[in-house]
Amino acid sequence: MQFTIRKRRQTPTVIIVALIDVLIVVLIFLMVTTTFKKQPALKLTLAESREAKAGATADAEALVVTIPKSGPLYFQSLPVTLDALEERLREEVGKNPNVKLSIRADTDSPWGQMVKVRSAAKAANIQNVSASVKPVGQQ
Repeated sequence: MQFTIRKRRQTPTVIIVALIDVLIVVLIFLMVTTTFKKQPALKLTLAESREAKAGATADAEALVVTIPKSGPLYFQSLPVTLDALEERLREEVGKNPNVKLSIRADTDSPWGQMVKVRSAAKAANIQNVSASVKPVGQQ
């Protein structure tokens, strides 16, 4: 006994346009929620200081020289020699005479490198030189 007539079902079709729309929305969501934070290329252990000021070294217009434990110096994020560093600093002073220099040195970096960078800054006529430190007890 059969009360209903069975119709042959059609196979479902995939609507590509709707699938593309959903994928674009997911892609836009992922792009917006991703943080584009600049990660440092070197792992440094900054020296601790009780006189550290929050945000003092995060000055956007300050030039940054990084002195690692071993290896080359870094100007902004590019490796440089000491002579090339002095030349770059002179170029930056030519563009802006009131430029600031921030030195980020590892705790175990050679003290002589710090002195040489400071001398290069003085030779380039940079008046405002600071050192990046972390507050005592901060990791």
